[in-house]
Amino acid sequence: LCCECGQAHPLLDNHLYNFQDEVDDELICHICLQPLLQPMDTPCGHTYCFKCLENFMQEYSFCPMDRKKLSFQQCHKSSLLVRNLLDKLLVLCPFKAECQQTMQRCELEAHLQNRCPGFKKYKSELQQKKNPISRGKEDAPARGETNTPKDPEVPSGGSSLVAESSGAAVVSLGTAEPGLVNPAFEETEEGESLVHKTSLVAETTTIEIHREDPEEELGMRIVGGKDTPLGNIVVQEVLRDSVVAADGRIAPGDHILEVNGVNISSVTHCQAVSFLRHPGPVLHLMVLQEKGFSSRTAQQDPSSTNREVIHVTLVKRDRSEPLGIKLIRKTDEAGIFILDLLEGGLAAKNGKLSRNDRVLSINGQDLRQGTPEAAAQIIQTTESRVNFVILRQPGVQLGEPMEDGSTSNSSSSSNGGSPVHHRRRPDQNHYRRKSSYQKKTVAIKKEPKESLGITIGGGRDNKNKLPIYVTSVQPIGCLFRDGRIKRGDVLLSINGIDLTHLNYYEAVSALKSNAASHSVTLKALEILSLNSPEPSLDIREQGFSWSPLWITWLGLPSYLHFCQDVVLSKGNLESWGFSIVGGFEESKGNQPFFIKTIVPGTPAFRDRKLKCGDEIVAVNGVPAIGMSNSELIPMLKEQRNRVTLTVVSWPGSLV
Repeated sequence: LCCECGQAHPLLDNHLYNFQDEVDDELICHICLQPLLQPMDTPCGHTYCFKCLENFMQEYSFCPMDRKKLSFQQCHKSSLLVRNLLDKLLVLCPFKAECQQTMQRCELEAHLQNRCPGFKKYKSELQQKKNPISRGKEDAPARGETNTPKDPEVPSGGSSLVAESSGAAVVSLGTAEPGLVNPAFEETEEGESLVHKTSLVAETTTIEIHREDPEEELGMRIVGGKDTPLGNIVVQEVLRDSVVAADGRIAPGDHILEVNGVNISSVTHCQAVSFLRHPGPVLHLMVLQEKGFSSRTAQQDPSSTNREVIHVTLVKRDRSEPLGIKLIRKTDEAGIFILDLLEGGLAAKNGKLSRNDRVLSINGQDLRQGTPEAAAQIIQTTESRVNFVILRQPGVQLGEPMEDGSTSNSSSSSNGGSPVHHRRRPDQNHYRRKSSYQKKTVAIKKEPKESLGITIGGGRDNKNKLPIYVTSVQPIGCLFRDGRIKRGDVLLSINGIDLTHLNYYEAVSALKSNAASHSVTLKALEILSLNSPEPSLDIREQGFSWSPLWITWLGLPSYLHFCQDVVLSKGNLESWGFSIVGGFEESKGNQPFFIKTIVPGTPAFRDRKLKCGDEIVAVNGVPAIGMSNSELIPMLKEQRNRVTLTVVSWPGSLV
């Protein structure tokens, strides 16, 4: 709970208050619709909360009320009179059970810190949770897991997953494993001790979402899918005032593993959208959530009865070649476990390692009480042969060596209750574009008063700086009669007027003014689907404000990309806090680099400009196209305190 307002809210969001009386509309912020906090006046005469306006201006350059051009530097604090009026609004103490006091808003923080019995009780309970008494077999030396929440949502018999190199964190330390800047490690002079102090923690959680209206959208945007370098389905954004936002447990960066019991860790983007858009009053989601960094020490080594010991050797062509293994630790079992094998990686092609294998040793070095970081250091320093000794539960089937694009569906359950997903082989069509684009010119003769009959979306003033695209073709107007312009087409020009750099209102104006002539010539990009259309994507179309799927944007020609620079700064002992996938591979050619995860509490997380699914175009002005993972990762790590990322951000698919 926040120590200033006594309520739970994200660290960077406004404080929350329970006001005694209804507040006059003149004192309400029209962004958050709450009484103003740290009010800021715009030159056009509107007033907003400081944080609301600051966040809004990071994405837009106009006033939210009248859309007049605006920059944050032009705004100033409201008058002392207004601030005093707001501070004197009466609020109720949030600890109703223990305290029924009413006070002015400006007095609440002092009340909580010095006089409130409810907040005092809360702090006392919190302190007890931070220093729990050791229980049973867990009274090994301090494990550093202070304040790790007990998750009631995990099914009985299961336990949450602690991913030291979690969902997106491939073999850590300095290794250039496929698709990853490991946020848990930076090569500092003190790196050796850092390995033992911090690890990246993640948990699997089962979340039940209830909807009064079974048709209501969840209100989140997703990216990823097995047909993209991201692989997993990742939450990019949670929309304000949505069903998911009201529930409060899902956050950007969460990986969705299951929907209503169906494993979606190995489905295409379109299939995942279809699963998540399926109507119903209750939705069961299993998600992997990264929690940031935590200290840990080793646990007791459990019995290995009824398990099989297997020897596996992987041969690297050179010291820098990645193995493509994701390693984790669990909350209830010591040692290191294989979470996943990256498609196309050396381990996946070899086919002898499996998910949930426990690593006992590498090159003769005992790792029964080891960490993923220690394992990675051994792998990185090995020139050629990497010898694994692993422990496998009976019943885990080995996949055959990967030679084609078929899928092996072998899976197993682990004693630790960690999620085990269907094992899949590398898909030869991995990251084949779902769509390609074809230019077309549509010339129409029409009556001057006849409308075009289309609605549009996008615009360069849009949050994601999108090109103008057609959201619907109405059954009236000349374009419906002509039939060549379709929903989803990207509009390039009308009667020679370039639309690709216009904002939404400029584009509407250009379309309306040119529609008044006897003839109209439209140039557009038509989306050509390479695969059969996914059924069921339009089942709930009327419930959605239609926009193209995330995967559709990925194939746009580069001249329609809107690149923006994101500058990150960090301390010497910090990591940047994001992981990447993609890059050049011999078997797949050039693939874009995408941001897969952003770790809570890191510079990338605090900056708030990067999102999962963003495409990295350049680092410090150096183009990333054509680079491999092993080339880009060292470049990122060499940037000690400041880095400029040039990114393209496409909106995730709405579900």
